[in-house]
Amino acid sequence: MAEFFFHDRDDRTPAASIDRRAFVGSAAAAGALAAIPRPLHALADSPYASGSRQPGQKLRIACIGVGGMGNSDVRGVSGEELVAFADVDWKQAERSFREFPKARRYKDYREMLEKERNNIDAVTVSTPDHSHAAAAMMALKMGKHVYCQKPLARTIGEVRAMKAEAAKRPKQATQMGNQGHAAEGIRLIREWVEAGLIGNVSRVDYWTNRPIWPQGLNRFTDAHNAPDTIDWNLWLGPAAERPYHPRYAPFNWRGWWDFGTGAMGDMACHIMDAAYWTLGLKYPSRITPESTALFAETAPTAERIEYQFPAIGNRQAVTLTWRDGSIFPPKPHDWPETLNWPPDPTGGQLWVGDKGMIVAGTYAENPRLVDEKANDALKANPVPQKYPRTEGVHKEWIAACKNGTQPGSDFAGYAGPMTEMILIGCLAVRMGQVLEMDPNTGLIKNVTPPAEWIMPQYRSGWSL
Repeated sequence: MAEFFFHDRDDRTPAASIDRRAFVGSAAAAGALAAIPRPLHALADSPYASGSRQPGQKLRIACIGVGGMGNSDVRGVSGEELVAFADVDWKQAERSFREFPKARRYKDYREMLEKERNNIDAVTVSTPDHSHAAAAMMALKMGKHVYCQKPLARTIGEVRAMKAEAAKRPKQATQMGNQGHAAEGIRLIREWVEAGLIGNVSRVDYWTNRPIWPQGLNRFTDAHNAPDTIDWNLWLGPAAERPYHPRYAPFNWRGWWDFGTGAMGDMACHIMDAAYWTLGLKYPSRITPESTALFAETAPTAERIEYQFPAIGNRQAVTLTWRDGSIFPPKPHDWPETLNWPPDPTGGQLWVGDKGMIVAGTYAENPRLVDEKANDALKANPVPQKYPRTEGVHKEWIAACKNGTQPGSDFAGYAGPMTEMILIGCLAVRMGQVLEMDPNTGLIKNVTPPAEWIMPQYRSGWSL
């Protein structure tokens, strides 16, 4: 059983220590993580969470990270009242600043949350992966609703901490930004599978053209000064100190283990979502990683990761196979000769059942049966809708904030467990070893991952 300790050492805050039987999934670990000390300030429910605001009032939102994907999230919630923005790079944030000039501006999200805590109901987090957990946890403990980009966090331990904290706060709506989970395609796939259109599912194959950024690298040794527009210390946030380099920020951080989760962490929250939801997956029993050369600080340039899930209830055993670096699965034997394979080289998924196959895009968009005659018949006689549709990931979250409910990809009930499953694959690749797991508890039985890879040590000034 793993044990998690919280104590001081040097200028960083150790968050975890693990014994030999590296523990990823037990309730004991969750309880220990939930015991992380709260900030000294008093906790307060948001006005919407406590029900003190009047129905129909706009949600008051602060946004952490408003450049790049952050701008998309800002625009996604722009029908509400945008109170304040925090971004460490004001050049990247220029578009959001220009589009929403009334929002107050900060570089340090900690300062923004402390100063605006009485003026906001909800927070969006759209930073690089390594800052997700600290920012989201601070907002949660202030009683705010939280929307966080995918993956939920960079490490398994951080995900478990976020999941445990959110579980204690059912009136605070939480949502991960895997937008396909709120879309039409994922619902169609589940309805088709449950209607028996492809029979019993035995395999799902995935592919993506990611990484579209550098991976498979050693640390750079040339010296650079950070631009005046970026606060490099704040960009690092809880991550270990290192000099600025333009090949880390603003975009190429994803391939570095200190900051990101590689191609799989970037895209699997989208591409593997439909199977995780439809098939009721939890922990695998075995993960087998294959990859190009491993490097100490970056993810490999390409990888193939096989997840084996045992049979549970009425679901038979199923294998999920992840491929990135533009490695594609074999073309189905009855794929129409008039169509290219894969249908979209940037990413997709192929479901294999004993009666047929489904192919769909990265976000489960545009699903179709592989067999042309069966697909034509499905178009003529659609399967009845079984699962409610939404207006999209941002509107779903906003509605949940106002209604006191949880959206589909909430931290505790869905996004946290799915992100854990994905990060276990990243862990297997990084270790270069097969992981044998207890599928009920998530206990890794055959190897011991380094403690820092499960729960990072934060620099002084940053905490969960």
